[in-house]
Amino acid sequence: MAKQVVVIGAGIIGASIAWHLTKAGARVTIVSESGAGGVATPNSFAWINASWGNPEIYFRLRTRAMVEWKRLANDLPGLPLSWCGGLCWDLPADRLEAYATEHSLWGYSIERVGRERAARIEPNLVEPPEFAVYVAEEGVAEPVAAAKALLADAERHGATVVAGTVDRLALVNGKVTGVVVSGETIVADEVVIAAGTGAPAIAATAGIKLPLEAPPGLIVHSRPYKKLLSGLVHAEKLHMRQTAEGRIIAGSDFAGGDPGENPDLTARELFAAAKAALRGGDGLELDFHTVGYRPTPTDGFPIVSRAEGMDGLYVAVMHSGITLAPAVGLFTTREILDGERDPLLAPYGLERFAQ
Repeated sequence: MAKQVVVIGAGIIGASIAWHLTKAGARVTIVSESGAGGVATPNSFAWINASWGNPEIYFRLRTRAMVEWKRLANDLPGLPLSWCGGLCWDLPADRLEAYATEHSLWGYSIERVGRERAARIEPNLVEPPEFAVYVAEEGVAEPVAAAKALLADAERHGATVVAGTVDRLALVNGKVTGVVVSGETIVADEVVIAAGTGAPAIAATAGIKLPLEAPPGLIVHSRPYKKLLSGLVHAEKLHMRQTAEGRIIAGSDFAGGDPGENPDLTARELFAAAKAALRGGDGLELDFHTVGYRPTPTDGFPIVSRAEGMDGLYVAVMHSGITLAPAVGLFTTREILDGERDPLLAPYGLERFAQ
């Protein structure tokens, strides 16, 4: 008998898990309150990378995820993915150098660049940096379109998408046996909570505590405009890229910055900084800003595991969902269907938070 799995959440993580499970032969039902694309996913900067101050063990999971994105793009042509490269100088020079040295030792293809090379990579920067690092193999996914493509393909292969609110997890003798959605029970052999910031409330209905924070991140979006940026730019307190439809999106940090007391004002100031940083950007117009709430486990690292002491429940919640989605989908599917836990997931069990 094919295993029946309910995946709660239709953001990039839920979509990837549902797609991988469906392809592997499970009977999958996706439950989503918000529709395809989820809640955090649309407000994501959508950078695919293994950068920044990550310990090596987490770096290995991230680089593996970058490889899995390439596999996914082969398996699902038309996935909106671009390996556009990332140029970064959002650290003091000594720290940038230390980061480049460390990640190079780990095998990340980081190139140190000066002003001239930076200006060739991104010719429309008003002030190219004196010193930056460049990773040609970093990329972006258009997050909502990628989630929708995964869900649509999963549906073509037999998955079912149900719109509705999860009232609670269904429990029999301490085992999760399904979910109650808008009063109706959907029976399952396993339930996967991939609902981002909505996950703790759902897990709590089975007595499971998910230690999650949801810091806000403000991102500004321009109206579609002519091509100004080739790839990702991480300048000091200004991170930007141009989307497939030509919008410049920017945050004071790639995850979005603090909206402050007056998000409208913060957005206008941020947009002015982005405009001023780009040659040819005079005609850029602010279309809207988003404030996303990033589902971030309290220690900063993903939770991808079964819930200890509760059969039939799997949790997949993380910040950095865009980078990790294809690897998490693959590994979660293997663990649920074959009982094999990938060694790269070893540090990310929920049990690490047990008091």
